[in-house]
Amino acid sequence: MNSVITAVAERLMDTDESLIRIPDICDATGVNYGSVYHHFGSREGVIDAAMVRIFTDLIRTDVESMTKILGGSKTKSEFAISMAQLFSSINSDPARLPRRQMRARIVAAALARPALREEIGAVQSEVTDVLTGLCAEGQVRGWLRTDVSARMMAVLMMATNIGRTVDDISAHPIDSEEWDTGVQIIFASFLTP
Repeated sequence: MNSVITAVAERLMDTDESLIRIPDICDATGVNYGSVYHHFGSREGVIDAAMVRIFTDLIRTDVESMTKILGGSKTKSEFAISMAQLFSSINSDPARLPRRQMRARIVAAALARPALREEIGAVQSEVTDVLTGLCAEGQVRGWLRTDVSARMMAVLMMATNIGRTVDDISAHPIDSEEWDTGVQIIFASFLTP
């Protein structure tokens, strides 16, 4: 079933879910049509599983990058510079636009489908917990303020990405330089003086 999820995930990155046909996926993967429905229960179940995979993979990359930055930083200055570069990449790199759009598509789909919402919610909770732990470690090291909870910092960092995704569809989006400057100011407000 992994090959089915992979095939659906690849198609979701390039097309709308309404255009995905399970018989085409079965032909491409060699997996029996009946087996797919037995395992996933429905076409929506297959698509939901692929969306969970995509969402998890998209977020995992960013969390791994943040973890490396914290682990590799010896000073608050190194940490601040590396995080600013990462936020700039996440929020402003044109190559990241499809990633932001896909996350928005998945979140939108999850709002209307309870089973998907539960699975995406679990993944998001794990990510929030990891980022909260990283922020808490930054607080322990004396690099991040302690008058704002680590969880609040983590959620606000993720909110900048959601905000950028919303602004991506604006008729007059903020340019990347202005966006980066604003996000860096927000992050800098978390740093200890």
